[in-house]
Amino acid sequence: MLVKRFHHVFRKSWILTLVGLLVILMSIIPIRLAIAHYQAPHPQTILTLGGGQDREEFTAQFAQTHPSLEIWVSSGIPPNNAREIFRAAGIPKQRVHLDYRASDTVTNFTSLVKDFNSRNIHHLYLITSDFHMPRAKAIATIVLGSQGITFTPISIPSNEPTESLVEILRDSCRAIVWVFTGRTGASLSPRVAHSSYAFR
Repeated sequence: MLVKRFHHVFRKSWILTLVGLLVILMSIIPIRLAIAHYQAPHPQTILTLGGGQDREEFTAQFAQTHPSLEIWVSSGIPPNNAREIFRAAGIPKQRVHLDYRASDTVTNFTSLVKDFNSRNIHHLYLITSDFHMPRAKAIATIVLGSQGITFTPISIPSNEPTESLVEILRDSCRAIVWVFTGRTGASLSPRVAHSSYAFR
């Protein structure tokens, strides 16, 4: 009886602790986003999430009108193809960072957030397809927001249906786990890329 009661109390306190941590996190993130926006009212760099050649093509055109911003593409099309798109658009190679460490949308953000912090970036343009943007925004709010980085979303029109609420909730939970543990759960599924490429 005593052991059963102990387990009940322990389980209840664990749940209360978890809820408390989530409440703290959810209250801190909006504050950090507001501070980041105050520190950098205008985006300081461009982040494009890989997923189709149209994203690199759109980014190259977008970058032409924002010549002072560096470009980060996370796990996009093969490097040679991406390089050719940016070359054809007249984007100097020094502006472009092709990074292939991410294996999914959560790791698109977690693999690059240290790079952004080291460059003192507080605000970025987030580019992805319109059907993918709700999930990307949810993850970005948690991962980037927890690190004091805000974002301005730029959607690429498509004919694809918006991703499901289940996908958004699943990856939001993974992002929250990352904030507390530094782990994304990506190792539980096959990884599609490991390398980081410099633009040459």
